[in-house]
Amino acid sequence: MRDVTGLYREFGDERLPPGQREVERFPVLSMGETPDWNPETWTFDVGGAVETARSFTWDEFRDLPRETQRQDFHCVTGWSKFDCEFTGVTATTLLDTVGVASDAVHVMFHAIDGYTTDLPLDAAARDEVLFAWSYDGDDLPREHGGPLRVVTPHKYAYKGAKWVDGVTLLTEPERGYWEQRGYSVTANPWAEERYS
Repeated sequence: MRDVTGLYREFGDERLPPGQREVERFPVLSMGETPDWNPETWTFDVGGAVETARSFTWDEFRDLPRETQRQDFHCVTGWSKFDCEFTGVTATTLLDTVGVASDAVHVMFHAIDGYTTDLPLDAAARDEVLFAWSYDGDDLPREHGGPLRVVTPHKYAYKGAKWVDGVTLLTEPERGYWEQRGYSVTANPWAEERYS
């Protein structure tokens, strides 16, 4: 297991970002209802400014090289959970698999329920950004984004889409669901970048 809980040193002086409180339980916050999914028909689609667009089945996605990481999780509503263990595919592994086009600058994450969120390519193409299907050794619970969610320990958690089923690499920035509604584009917890 790789421990990335020291990531905060890149952004601030304290592990707990300002304005956050540490919690023991993992609260559930979502845009809407938990969507249904079928592992037989689910696909994960990668397209846009890539060298090879790909559509992965559930089994194909889980056959990609995996990693388990210990991460901290920061919600924009003011709570943080330390030492979460997530298993999945790193963003760098996924992007290396499809190849990133030279003019790609931005990433849009898409989810089963229609949710979207965006990150600049340099903020998304990090080993700590994980497409996770396991939490603390068990399948990721549906209410927490199972079968697959993005975790972004260097950003507020709305940058990590629940129920994610694809990414599009973009040549110009676009805004996701909450970003269009006034949430911060940068979402740095240590600078308390909650809203635009």
